[in-house]
Amino acid sequence: MRVRGGCGAVERPAVGLLLAVLCAAAAAAEAAKVNKHKPWIETTYHGIVTENDDKVLLDPPLIALDKDAPLRYADSFEVTFTKEGEICGFRIHGQNVPFEAVMLDKSTGEGVIRAKDKLDCELQKEHTFTIQAYDCGEGPDGTNMKKSHKATVHIQVNDVNEYSPVFKEKSYKATVIEGKKYDSIMKVEAVDADCSFQFSQICSYEIVTPDVPFSIDKDGNIKNTEKLNYSKERMYKLTVTAYDCGKNRASEDVLVKINIKPTCKPSWQGFNKRIEYEPGTGSLALFPSVRLETCEEPITSIQASIEVETNHIGKGCDRDTYSEKSLHRLCGASTGTVELLPAPSSATNWTVGLPTDNGHDSDQVFEFNGTQAIKVPEGVVSTSLKDPFTVSVWMRHGPGGREKETILCNSDKTEMNRHHYSLYVHNCRLVLLLRQDPTESENYKPAEFHWKLDQVCDKEWHHYVLNIEFPAVALFVDGASFEPFLVTEDYPLHASKIETQLTIGACWQGGSARMTQYFRGNLAGLMIRSGKLENKKVIDCLYTCKEGLDVQLPEEVASAVKVEFNPNQSSLTLEGDDIESFEKVMQHISYLNSRQFPTPGIRHLRVTTTVKCFNEETCISVPDAEGYVMVLQPEEPKISLSGIDHFARGAADFESAEGVTLFPELRIVSTITREVEAEAEGEDDPTVQETVVSEEIMHNLDMCEVTVVGDDLDGDHESLEVDLAQVQQRGLEISSSNVGMVITGVNTMANYEQVLHLIRYRNWHTEALFDRKFKLVCSELNGRYVSNDFKVEVNVIHTANPMEHANNAMWQPQFINQVKHASVDLSGHNLANTHQASVVPSAATIVIVVCVSFLVFMIILGVFRIRAAHQRTMRDQENGKENEMDWDDSALTITVNPMETYEDQHSSEEEEEEEEESEDGEEEDDITSAESESSEDEEGAEQEDQQGANRQQQLEWDDSTLTY
Repeated sequence: MRVRGGCGAVERPAVGLLLAVLCAAAAAAEAAKVNKHKPWIETTYHGIVTENDDKVLLDPPLIALDKDAPLRYADSFEVTFTKEGEICGFRIHGQNVPFEAVMLDKSTGEGVIRAKDKLDCELQKEHTFTIQAYDCGEGPDGTNMKKSHKATVHIQVNDVNEYSPVFKEKSYKATVIEGKKYDSIMKVEAVDADCSFQFSQICSYEIVTPDVPFSIDKDGNIKNTEKLNYSKERMYKLTVTAYDCGKNRASEDVLVKINIKPTCKPSWQGFNKRIEYEPGTGSLALFPSVRLETCEEPITSIQASIEVETNHIGKGCDRDTYSEKSLHRLCGASTGTVELLPAPSSATNWTVGLPTDNGHDSDQVFEFNGTQAIKVPEGVVSTSLKDPFTVSVWMRHGPGGREKETILCNSDKTEMNRHHYSLYVHNCRLVLLLRQDPTESENYKPAEFHWKLDQVCDKEWHHYVLNIEFPAVALFVDGASFEPFLVTEDYPLHASKIETQLTIGACWQGGSARMTQYFRGNLAGLMIRSGKLENKKVIDCLYTCKEGLDVQLPEEVASAVKVEFNPNQSSLTLEGDDIESFEKVMQHISYLNSRQFPTPGIRHLRVTTTVKCFNEETCISVPDAEGYVMVLQPEEPKISLSGIDHFARGAADFESAEGVTLFPELRIVSTITREVEAEAEGEDDPTVQETVVSEEIMHNLDMCEVTVVGDDLDGDHESLEVDLAQVQQRGLEISSSNVGMVITGVNTMANYEQVLHLIRYRNWHTEALFDRKFKLVCSELNGRYVSNDFKVEVNVIHTANPMEHANNAMWQPQFINQVKHASVDLSGHNLANTHQASVVPSAATIVIVVCVSFLVFMIILGVFRIRAAHQRTMRDQENGKENEMDWDDSALTITVNPMETYEDQHSSEEEEEEEEESEDGEEEDDITSAESESSEDEEGAEQEDQQGANRQQQLEWDDSTLTY
């Protein structure tokens, strides 16, 4: 502690005494202590400093130690107690050292090193210098100051990523030859001015330009990712950038130009990538002007494979989309065929609600996702396992799990879970289970047939046919035969009276009343044909595609080039040694689709070529030529049904054995609509417009369905009938139900017309029947093209009681005359019955005739009164002229000559009858000559009777009270 004023005189005696004591004590201590030891520091220090910062991190920290005891100093009036060995500071030794040492705490000897100015790593990465500590010495003036030894300090300047990469060149250029892939076309290089390894290194390069066939690696090497084509692009301009390891992007991207140099490239020239196929035009040449460029290489042999891909169309290619039953009939399997997955209709409704995966233009297939299954109604299949039978199905199935997936299963309906026969998939194997019925000998018999097939799990469509003639089972997949790799045996089933249930997509467990072993995949065309096995010709016909490749070999090159087709003609292979002959065969390869209405869409086309030289080695490489055939949308036909849609018949006709023909004048016409450009006077006439032209075409039908509109048919008193012999003669089939009749089979529209003309409606209890309505719909290609709904209404004409008719005739005889004089139109109904003269009129007919006759009578009376009034007016005018004066005729009585009145009325009736005859002339034309003669005779007699009666009425008419 220091007291200001020092150890001199003090005004206050007490303070002066204390100060004297302290000063004496300090003098004694100072005399006793001296600065004996030097400060101590470490010999080496390492430090780190970040550029643009001044703080240095030292290892170890900068601390100086001194062994001297604390010293006390006193001077003036301020008393200081100083610890022995106090460090006063540090001193840095070196030339142009940009650091300084700063003392933080003298008592502890702690200090730090700081940069005088901001450091730049790029100028100097490391700094080395020495540092020395010194104490405060002895006494107030610091005499006898001690210094420590000199320690070495190494300081490293850490880099900051302040610089971005810079390319060495402003732009880069390179030239490559087309048709070649390079490991490295050129190398671009960028540098970074940062001092550290991390920030000065270029970690990656990137091509900024999108969608270019080039890539660049981390060292800046650019290469092409595909073979370049001079005709496609002659020069590529790329923008390239670089990144350092600190993720700084180059300050400026660099432009890279790569020129493509043309060269001779072996390839197919004149190959069109898009080829349009118009339906109905026959075969279309795919490569009409193609030629092979070999770059003058000596060629000894050429082999080419041409493939058209159709796996995405329908069930593997374009086939007829008729029902499977119709296809079997077309291929020759005409009897015993039962379709288990038919298109939903009124007669086959068990597939309603089953998910489908079908397009409008392609086949109808059914989708099973592991939760759906259907039960086939009883009576649809009556297959006995003792007789030969065939099972065929189209299936698309992928890799499945460990569970069995049932396609078709016949099992116990109740009580038990026995499977009588089933077809299922398990671990990419197709398995047929066939349990025999009980027999006298309880011996083992073949029960399960296993085939291990890649086709089961490849997610592609395949056609499976199993010919079963126990104990032999033959399997055909896509027309090729396969033998089972495993056959297991089992005992026959025990005798039982339990009925069986046939299911598709799963198997029915009768004991637990539930479905199990669900199928996952797509099925189509599931058929069972009993009593006869499918022959190889039918199997090939069912699998054959309606589209494919074809070639018509010119005679001069037929022997020079070998041609081979695959079974479904989707690919062919050519092999030859003469280029010119080879090119001619290629030019004659064509695509053919024989369907009248093919499935539109793309068919990919690929040509793979191998060329050999004299060494029997591949000397040049010919790239694959790829394109596609675009099958255009066919003109959709409009199927129109027309004919008489409303007519009436007598009740006796309905009750007769022949019944009433429903479609006597039915016509089936199919038309397509085309747009045709009208001819213009000039080539650039802007007023030219496309006109729509309707053109009639001929094609087949595969179904016509007649349904009842309203209540279903009551089999007790009504039915739809047809001559089955006539139907079978035309190759068609008919199925009937209480809702109508379905005609199926692929046949011409003319044959369908003839069969529909034969359909009759019978009703043998017509007392309460007044009308019946029916609807007819026809379709083609399994419902792809559907006709209009043709509705027919037939009315029943009920005959009146004979006694009632006689009474009506006596009551109004003149009205009966009108009916026989001209036929009457009944509310627009066509009376097509040729025996209408012999039919007794009904009550409704008599009422109509009465109304018409009454109307005619009123018209005649009106004409008579108008004429009489006109005569009276004329007489009044004549009398006025003669007398030149008015006269009162109120009391005048006029006597009318009855004979004169009758003549006037009779002439008026004749005029009226002539008008009615002219109006009803069309109806009278329908009456036969025999009927005309008989009716004329009857009319003559009746008219004479009527005229006599009229005369008598006119003569006896009392007109004494009549006033005019």
